[in-house]
Amino acid sequence: MPIDAAKAVAAEPRSGEISWTTKDVQLYHLGIGAGIPATDPDELRYTLESRLHVLPSFATVAGAGSPGVIGSLSMPGIEVDLARVLHGGQSLTVHRPIPVRGTATATSRIAAVHDKGKAAVLVMRTEVADTDGPLWTNDAQIFVRGEGGWGGDRGPSARLEAPVGEPDRVVERPTREDQALLYRLSGDWNPLHADPEFAKVAGFDRPILHGLCTYGMTLKTVVDTLLGGDVNRVRGYVTRFAGVVYPGETLRIRMWRGDGTVRVAVSAVERDDAPVLADTLVEHA
Repeated sequence: MPIDAAKAVAAEPRSGEISWTTKDVQLYHLGIGAGIPATDPDELRYTLESRLHVLPSFATVAGAGSPGVIGSLSMPGIEVDLARVLHGGQSLTVHRPIPVRGTATATSRIAAVHDKGKAAVLVMRTEVADTDGPLWTNDAQIFVRGEGGWGGDRGPSARLEAPVGEPDRVVERPTREDQALLYRLSGDWNPLHADPEFAKVAGFDRPILHGLCTYGMTLKTVVDTLLGGDVNRVRGYVTRFAGVVYPGETLRIRMWRGDGTVRVAVSAVERDDAPVLADTLVEHA
């Protein structure tokens, strides 16, 4: 079996130093659509070094996304075909505000392997800390088609109860045709997002947008729309990737306020509101 669940979970964590600069933060923000309009004071907080703050979802690419989804596939006990891999979900816990530049230690391991029958789900956990203590914890749920069925634990359900009532806010955010090409410069080099031939092998008509790009665009919309533009209010952020986005499509982002939370659903406008992000929750102060 290409995935040895016991071996993967028992493997020693991998640790390494990561670092980032204001340029990395700015590039990430541009990759998720910041800077429009270019002279808007609210957008300059994402693009101008003298005013810069860090959207917490930057944690998914800090240090070039090391080790990232692709890096996790080189862990002991795991040998899979990249064309069968999809990013199934992502969760982020923010322990304190992310500095605009920094050096930290990232420690990664396979926290769990779940058997979904027709697929396996790897939970890749990365904990990041600097000399002042923990900064953030990332969990990536990596969906590997055709690798389930060995009788293992199915794992917990990621489904949340549907939001009640009409959303408090609905915002549409266009994506650019070159969005994936720009976003991948932050460190996710999976050819699924750039190479038309590879995308066809993986079962798509053309390259698709990174799920984490949509993830970042959505958090920025929530922060700018409901949290007064204050990135430091974000405490946690979880989503399930329910469908793909093709660069050039428009995201419809629906938001429901809660007590210290915002529930979110994201769909693709041009494909009859096909689901993109589901079971999405932003926790905030």
